[in-house]
Amino acid sequence: MKANPGTLTTLMLVLVISTIEVAAQEHAHYKLVDLGTFGGQQSYVYAPNNYAAVLNNRGSVTGWAETTISDPFSTFCFTDDCVVAHAFKSQDGHLTDLGALRGGFSSASGGISPNGLIAGWSENGETDPTFLGVPVIHGVLWKNGAIKDLGTLNGGYESAALAVNSRGQVVGAADNSIVDATPMSSDVYGWGTQTRAFLLQNGVMQDLGTLGGTDAVAVLVNERGQVVGESYVDSNPSAYCGQNLQSFNTTGAFLWENGVMTNLGSFGGTCTYASNLNNRGEIVGLSTTTGDQFQHAFLWKDGSFSELPNANGGNNSAGLALNEGGAVAGWASLPGNSLLHAALWESGEMTDLGTVDGDLCSNGYSINTSRQVVGVSVPTCDFNTTRAFLWENGSIADLNTLIPAGSSLYLTTPDTINDRGEIAGVGLDANGYQHAFLLIPCGHDDTACQDAAGYPAFQPAPNITKPANGQKGLRRTLRNGSQPASGISSLSSPSARDAVLPMDRPVAEGAVNETGSALPILSESLEAGLMGFKTALTCGHYGMPCSERGVYSSCCAGLKCVLHGGSTRVGYMCE
Repeated sequence: MKANPGTLTTLMLVLVISTIEVAAQEHAHYKLVDLGTFGGQQSYVYAPNNYAAVLNNRGSVTGWAETTISDPFSTFCFTDDCVVAHAFKSQDGHLTDLGALRGGFSSASGGISPNGLIAGWSENGETDPTFLGVPVIHGVLWKNGAIKDLGTLNGGYESAALAVNSRGQVVGAADNSIVDATPMSSDVYGWGTQTRAFLLQNGVMQDLGTLGGTDAVAVLVNERGQVVGESYVDSNPSAYCGQNLQSFNTTGAFLWENGVMTNLGSFGGTCTYASNLNNRGEIVGLSTTTGDQFQHAFLWKDGSFSELPNANGGNNSAGLALNEGGAVAGWASLPGNSLLHAALWESGEMTDLGTVDGDLCSNGYSINTSRQVVGVSVPTCDFNTTRAFLWENGSIADLNTLIPAGSSLYLTTPDTINDRGEIAGVGLDANGYQHAFLLIPCGHDDTACQDAAGYPAFQPAPNITKPANGQKGLRRTLRNGSQPASGISSLSSPSARDAVLPMDRPVAEGAVNETGSALPILSESLEAGLMGFKTALTCGHYGMPCSERGVYSSCCAGLKCVLHGGSTRVGYMCE
């Protein structure tokens, strides 16, 4: 019997559609490498408001891990568990202890360059004479396993290196010797003096200036040496900036290149923040509208500051990361602005990436050249309970379903996905402790994706060099562990990126002087700022994550647990 051509056509269409749907829903599986610790209970990767490269295309991961040594600064502990922690580099399953500065105890890392340079911060054993009992932190650079003290700006006390490129150019923030007349309205880090954005190259630290106000911070540098950050535009206070990012005055985002600082623009509000910069010089972030009623994702390209559309119908959005092709990942709110979904923007068009298994909210944190996006999905939009997701080929999946059953960690927060499809982030072990992880694609066969046996072996700390300058008595007191990088937004209560808040103390930043790096010593990098915390240690200090569900619910005397909405994240913290 001869088949009906129409029937054949219909069958073929059904087959094609079914094949496309199966392909879209099929995800590669991953081998989970629990990066472990240095004998302690927890390990971390850096996760500020803006994008941070904690994983490069060589598969190198950087973060920091706890030891079993009690922290000598018991009043201002480096980690939540009040133990010494060291920065690490993980490569091919080997965890290398990067050590700390001579005389210092703890250290941590921020980001890693494409060729393996690592920026971070370390205690140097001194205490701050201005803030009694607070340990001094200097920015450091690790190169070929050796640590170098980067010093500070002339006349300043503190500094913090936040990013480094393959040329050894480092950017960050450093204080100068000019005392802020009104610290609570203009002192970004609470150092008591003006905070300035710097670029360090060829061993020289340069003050990049400001957009007109007193303070500035440089947060990103690409392989071309272009620098992006935020700066006070004037001394006019901004309730929106202050409430969401402790950036108290009107704030603008800038691009610095060849000695010129350019204001990227705004949508008429008082807060603009940059989140990521690619090697083509494109920049994404968020900016508030006139009256600070809403915040919109922006793309800066070829001198043009433009809004990324919200196809979800809400009023708020944020661009958090972009790849080398200009595709942007972030989030966009739904009508009513109480819910938000991870979003992908390409060529001016937005795709709603959805959520996992009916969750109400999600947020995209990182995107690679293959347009794979990783982020978090949450059942309720308080972002207290998160699970890691992967979106690719039109389909979203819980990353916990793409690793072998019975794996050692529950994946809560993916931070970076590289162009090989590897993913670095943090998860929780069976006891509720946070561990850094690396996921390695291994096809669609779970038998090839089994966990690495036990924790990876680690190598001892390398020899330590002396400081680049002998300046002592660095002054510092970071009010809050999260850096003023890109994000705020109480309005849309955007998805929390991790409350990278400081550990048991007001975290101090490091110093810089050569390829500086430094920053508050975040106690962890977990979603709403609480997941990886132990359930009952000491009381929570200012800026520390807390929760109404029992973990650190008890803040120290005079502080209370407050829900913070940030344009890139939300979370509870002690204030």
